[in-house]
Amino acid sequence: MNQLEQIKLPILADLVRFNEIFDNTLRHTNPLLHRVFQHILMRKGKLMRPTLLLLTAREYGQPTEATYLSAVMLELLHTASLVHDDVVDESDERRGQSAVHSDFGNNVAVLVGDWLLSSALEKAAETHNLRIVEHVARLGKNLASGEIIQLSNTETDSLSEETYYDVIRLKTASLFIEAAMLGAISVDADDADVQRMSRLGEIIGLCFQIKDDIFDYSANSDIGKPTGSDMAEGKLTLPALLALKSHGDDSLRALARKVKACNASKDDIARLVEFTKTSGGIDDSYTVMEQLTAQAKQLVADFQNTEIKRSLLSYIDFVSSRTL
Repeated sequence: MNQLEQIKLPILADLVRFNEIFDNTLRHTNPLLHRVFQHILMRKGKLMRPTLLLLTAREYGQPTEATYLSAVMLELLHTASLVHDDVVDESDERRGQSAVHSDFGNNVAVLVGDWLLSSALEKAAETHNLRIVEHVARLGKNLASGEIIQLSNTETDSLSEETYYDVIRLKTASLFIEAAMLGAISVDADDADVQRMSRLGEIIGLCFQIKDDIFDYSANSDIGKPTGSDMAEGKLTLPALLALKSHGDDSLRALARKVKACNASKDDIARLVEFTKTSGGIDDSYTVMEQLTAQAKQLVADFQNTEIKRSLLSYIDFVSSRTL
């Protein structure tokens, strides 16, 4: 049994219910939609966000139908954002599988992403909980805002860690924030616990994205992106920013700005990648994750459900140690 399977042991029955609702949602009599949905279901992935939601719900109470609907809603919205992001980024693969737009075209991908978003809103409405509806509406706005800020950031000369964190809080961490919060909200946890889960989700989401950014410095066919692909899209992530902060000179900062402006050659990108790797940018990024991980573990240190506490501690470690 691998680490992720062990993490899910206390919520296996909950995941069965989640999968029933999710799979039933992605069923349609239209042949084209059926084929697209089957393509999406093939890459359902590790279910990191629903797992976090169900674990936090189990700590604070007994999961309800609103809990399962919230988990499905979150995964639908996450899936919609991936479908749309692949169109925006012109990415033909994700995690080693062809993107929806690559197989079915941009028009279909955009419309299917809209369908998934609408279905997420529908599931939120089915909870009959206005607070949950408000959270999903805010989440959709945050995801789009993060993408827009990231796109606009390529037009500036700034090499700012602050902007980097702003983007990943909106684009990645917001999904984990809502997962942790909605698990608590769906079982009527008190406001203090909901806010504590918000911070837990934020830390987990930051670590998740930092680890994804580290992946960009080593070729991995399972991840579905070659070395330096972030830089090829004008994205300077934490490893490069930390390396430039500690060891970069004016010529390297000028090169980084050239990369951000998408004016860099393959040789330019290869040079900045190699500088990042040899100047401690990756090691420094792991140090940041270690510090964040310690904070996350403190947030669950006094959890009363020992099984849930054990799974969440393992979940926190898994986010930073995963290999894809």
